[in-house]
Amino acid sequence: MVKDKATVVIVGGGATGVGILRDLSMRGIDALLIEKLDMVNGASSRYHGLLHSGARYAVRDQEAAKECIEENTILRRIGKSCVEATMGMFVQVEGDDPDFVQPWLDGCAASGIKTRELSKEEAWATVPNLSRKLVCAYEVPDGAIDGFRMSWQNLQSAARYGGRYKTYTEIIGINIESGAVKSISVRDNVTHEEYEIECQILVNAAGPWAGKVAQLAGLDCNVSPSKGTLIAFNQRITSHVVNRLRKPSNGDIFVPHGSITILGTSSITIPDPEDTSTSWDEVEELMKTGEGVFEHLRDYRILRVFAGSRPLYVPKGAEGGRNASRGFVTIDHEVEDGLKGMMTICGGKFTTYRLMAEKFCDVLAPKLNNTAKCRTAEEDLVPEVTEADKKKARQYFPSYGVSLAATRLGVEKFADVVKTLESDPESREVICECENVTLAEIKAIANESTSHSVADVRRRTRLGMGTCQGNYCALRAAAVANKFFKNKLDDCSNSLSDMKNFLQARWKGITPVMAGKTLREAEMTRGMYEVLFNVNGGRPE
Repeated sequence: MVKDKATVVIVGGGATGVGILRDLSMRGIDALLIEKLDMVNGASSRYHGLLHSGARYAVRDQEAAKECIEENTILRRIGKSCVEATMGMFVQVEGDDPDFVQPWLDGCAASGIKTRELSKEEAWATVPNLSRKLVCAYEVPDGAIDGFRMSWQNLQSAARYGGRYKTYTEIIGINIESGAVKSISVRDNVTHEEYEIECQILVNAAGPWAGKVAQLAGLDCNVSPSKGTLIAFNQRITSHVVNRLRKPSNGDIFVPHGSITILGTSSITIPDPEDTSTSWDEVEELMKTGEGVFEHLRDYRILRVFAGSRPLYVPKGAEGGRNASRGFVTIDHEVEDGLKGMMTICGGKFTTYRLMAEKFCDVLAPKLNNTAKCRTAEEDLVPEVTEADKKKARQYFPSYGVSLAATRLGVEKFADVVKTLESDPESREVICECENVTLAEIKAIANESTSHSVADVRRRTRLGMGTCQGNYCALRAAAVANKFFKNKLDDCSNSLSDMKNFLQARWKGITPVMAGKTLREAEMTRGMYEVLFNVNGGRPE
């Protein structure tokens, strides 16, 4: 049964997919994006959040390095509320290869990346807890980026130009007629209804899952998922992004995000992109390497460990893993395989998502006789909330919560939340103290058609992502959010099961590091939920 149609259907709700939706919509092309779960639940939410200067690739992949520094500048401008302009530092410590420094400096210069040498004293003054075994340090224009926020702002921008998107809509078949894609079959993962969506062009932007989508049409696109494990610490260890100045390896990037720091990452080729497992051995490897930069790293409490898979494109006969290029590739299956109406994009990285979308759409648009030029680098993703509106809102929001909510919600949604706070004093209750999330904000997000569980609200508001990892807000959020959900998943049919699922997702990242301070906090959580509330959700199942 055909239930919907679009000129272009995009599969994949990560950074690449939402970037393509925005680009096509701004060119006036009717486009619909589908995602099998909630938006930004895969690779685009499971990485270190580094806005690359490109310096990491300056020696072995200068094309990727040039793309990174150019997009770094653009994203700082069009997505300023999603970027923290921390700057970055590349450091060598005793034992690192001194012969790597000059080729790195030459590569940065050739790629257009500005570097500035720092004296040891200047480096220590900037990041006081850097190793005393420091040999040299250079400043580069790295930054931190909120992948959740930037992806949703792309969706909001696309919607202003007519772009559409559906969550919990999974592709289960590609219907081909006379050598061309006619439609796709999808399943609604909320209602379990199956139906067809007609399209002229199908875009496979499923990231690490791109190979699986291609297989639905009997094709192969050589995507090699590479799993990376990361560690989140409970405080801001450094004010700058800190990279190890050596050949890229495991555990050599520290990225500050708000009040926490993320250390990453490993690189393990895996057969299934659904594998987001982590282990103590992986954590220990990252910690031992990280101690080379911050000698007292084990004094900081680990919040959680998480993993995601990179969508690396590996041509036949080429090396994968660390040696695979971080560039991207556009595959026109009409040219490569004789199937009209299907294109795949894979590879790349979050920093270059906008450029990937631009180059991809430059190939796609002419197929539809569309000659419009890309404008995604010229226009801000979303309008900024004015200082006057923020000032008005401060009488209702918790301390420090106004700017956070303004960047999370955007102009229209922020205005709606302020009206709710103004008219309903009970809605001013703070549900998540770590991230200053109010009841009014949870209500606004839970009421959206894309929200079906507390986990969906988390990705939009950062609920439960702070230092307590949902200890105090899980019960409150589940109790109130379910009142506003328009639909519910089968396994989130009531507030109790929803809370258990939410806590179990947090526990998944805590279990591999159950020792020391983390173990003490875990026991507190277990006591709260199992002893005080008699709920078997305060420990891993």
